[in-house]
Amino acid sequence: MANVVVVGAQWGDEGKGKIVDWLSERADVICRFQGGHNAGHTLVIDGKVFKLHALPSGVVRGGKLSVIGNGVVLDPWHLLKEIETIRGQGVEISPETLMIAENTPLILPFHGELDRAREEAASKGTKIGTTGRGIGPCYEDKVGRRVIRVADLADPATLEARVDRALQHHDPLRKGLGIEPVNRDELLALLNEIAPKILEYAAPVWKVLSEKRKAGKRILFEGAQGALLDIDFGTYPYVTSSNVIAGQAATGVGMGPGSINYVLGIVKAYTTRVGEGPFPTELFDADGDRLGERGHEFGTTTGRKRRCGWFDAVLVRQSCAVSGVTGIALTKLDVLDGFDKVRICTGYRLRGKILDYFPAHAADQAEVEPIYEEMDGWSESTAGARSYADLPAQAIKYIQRVQELIETPIALVSTSPEREDTILIRDPFSD
Repeated sequence: MANVVVVGAQWGDEGKGKIVDWLSERADVICRFQGGHNAGHTLVIDGKVFKLHALPSGVVRGGKLSVIGNGVVLDPWHLLKEIETIRGQGVEISPETLMIAENTPLILPFHGELDRAREEAASKGTKIGTTGRGIGPCYEDKVGRRVIRVADLADPATLEARVDRALQHHDPLRKGLGIEPVNRDELLALLNEIAPKILEYAAPVWKVLSEKRKAGKRILFEGAQGALLDIDFGTYPYVTSSNVIAGQAATGVGMGPGSINYVLGIVKAYTTRVGEGPFPTELFDADGDRLGERGHEFGTTTGRKRRCGWFDAVLVRQSCAVSGVTGIALTKLDVLDGFDKVRICTGYRLRGKILDYFPAHAADQAEVEPIYEEMDGWSESTAGARSYADLPAQAIKYIQRVQELIETPIALVSTSPEREDTILIRDPFSD
């Protein structure tokens, strides 16, 4: 039986939450393997809306184990609030249904303060577009070997030593930014207060998952953001602070690469991006506005309006290559309903040269011009379609052309936010 990794193949916001929730019916364990609560997943189930940020999307489906892996950075106060919110919507969450890796790094209040202060101090043209939630500074502390991890909450003496080490680094930084030093005693009091509430979910995730795998259980790995925000392969420096691509799934929960059998890339039928950075197919006209309005393109976490543009096959093909994508889930096809013409970017022009890939240099990324292929649109509705027979002929042609250009087969097509409005072509769990 296959274990499946779900990754975004654009700049995030591709509809991963719905697809993970849909796939979780076939899975026994759902693992979040990177990112923080800067990412948001919106699930619509029988008309009921669930907004998740730190919790794996599998929590809303009963009888499954949801796991927050060590590749995640976790704000413990936010997590507890989110648990209470989702419980208030009738979802059962307990240590039997939710597990946090003991070696998961914790986002502390000073991480968010530093994040926001640095973004505010950045000069024009150097802002990253961070959400200001402390994700980047926490990953920096992890690499700098001064982060506080879940396991540290179990021992007050260890916790105190870890906090002191972190403040040796952060207080001088804060002084340079004009921020008061961290109140050490207050922070320790907050951490000791929250410790038992977090520790009840703590476990050796690597060991539990190893046992689940040996027992033949199906594991679904859930990423946040999208491959174009990957710290190595994204549009640097306008990226997130972690590896987003599929290879991170194994490291982010403590399993070997052999545990991954299928990589499902999630792709919108058009392209969106939040925040700063290059976007070759971005539209500044009525078509762009229409995509944003029909697609309800506002961030789940921040509410920020997303930038919209035509489908970029070059970027998606590149994302599929670096993530080793086996098949694609194409989402939001219904947003393209009613367009007379639809366009697909098939290459770039850069200073007179034709490129079939997105260059790594920031100046080149900013200057590339998209080369478009235009196709007839369709007037019929695709919303709610659950089989190919329900789709207009021209919509099928569009899907087939996308598949050809990205050199990766389509496994699923999503036609609305509702869980069951999904066309299954190939089941990732049975491939």
